[in-house]
Amino acid sequence: MKITDTKLQGIKLIEPTVHRDHRGFFMESYNERALREAGITCTFIQDNHSLSREAGVIRGLHYQLRPMAQSKLVRVISGAIYDVVVDIRRGSPTFGQWEGFILSADNFRQLFVPQGFAHGFCTLVPNCEVLYKVDAYYSAEHDRGIAWDDPALGIDWPVSQPVLSAKDANHPRLSSAEINFQYEG
Repeated sequence: MKITDTKLQGIKLIEPTVHRDHRGFFMESYNERALREAGITCTFIQDNHSLSREAGVIRGLHYQLRPMAQSKLVRVISGAIYDVVVDIRRGSPTFGQWEGFILSADNFRQLFVPQGFAHGFCTLVPNCEVLYKVDAYYSAEHDRGIAWDDPALGIDWPVSQPVLSAKDANHPRLSSAEINFQYEG
């Protein structure tokens, strides 16, 4: 497994070793020891699976407040997504900055998103299936989000008229979002 740090502290791009032959492929999609050696020490307790039937679906930008904040390990098993993370740790030198990554069934990449980041993705093709592990259970009481099109963030989404849920269409901008994450250096 190749694990690479990104420009946002704590975000890690993971590229599993894929063994291919005429039958297909084999890979380790999760290896706790390799992740721990790369500084990913959370304990994942739940797997989530989403299907987006259309290209241009945006899910996000989501996060949960503390004490129910979630770290995520995201991968795509069918299709391709543009995966986006936004630093929402107050006091962080990269607060409000974002990064985007292409994750697909073909490139096998995974993204580790620690607590303190909003997360979302846009489907690039129809019938995208996304799996992600989390280290805290879902809590409706702590569930929050940020507007996908917040001009202060300036995210360069690959779609201008996305397919959104009613919930995602009504998230506040970062400047008025409820956030209880503090940068810890």
